[in-house]
Amino acid sequence: MIILGLTGGIGMGKSTTARMFADRGVPVWDADAAVHRLYRQGGAAVAKIGSLFPNAIDDGAVNRQQLKAEISSDSKALRKIETIVHPLVTADREQFLQIETAPVVLLDIPLLFEFGTDALCTYTIVVSAPADVQKARVLARPGMTEQQLQIILEKQKPDAEKRKRADFVIETIDLDSAKRSVDDILEQVTGQNYA
Repeated sequence: MIILGLTGGIGMGKSTTARMFADRGVPVWDADAAVHRLYRQGGAAVAKIGSLFPNAIDDGAVNRQQLKAEISSDSKALRKIETIVHPLVTADREQFLQIETAPVVLLDIPLLFEFGTDALCTYTIVVSAPADVQKARVLARPGMTEQQLQIILEKQKPDAEKRKRADFVIETIDLDSAKRSVDDILEQVTGQNYA
């Protein structure tokens, strides 16, 4: 099985690019979607997070806004949450890889390099766009501020560093060229024409 690892900073077009791979029949595991599953009612993270941060549980699910408030008021909260969530996300990803039988799969992971998950991948792909495009995309999101963007960027490796480490880079300035890049990458790694 060929494992493609897809990453990119916030606002770079990672989710859109992952959908392009899915549209070509590539099964996609999405780290953010896994966290959402863990946080919803009955999710594996709910009771564990509730034991540390009872105010972050609302109607049997993790309330992400309340959890953010806990992180803002307690400098150790994020680390505590990560020790709960990361092993659960890893188990979810491993289950996907065990069940999936397709010849090529895609792991959509925002912090692919930051957590060393690129070691699992046959090839790594970074989605990228100029900084001004990235900033405009992110600030167009409801409720997003420049301060929030800065906090997120500080947790992520710089785009230039990700580009250096990646096997492939997909520029996401326009959809057509991004789609061509997806087709080209799939053709290179499988030897089959996807266009």
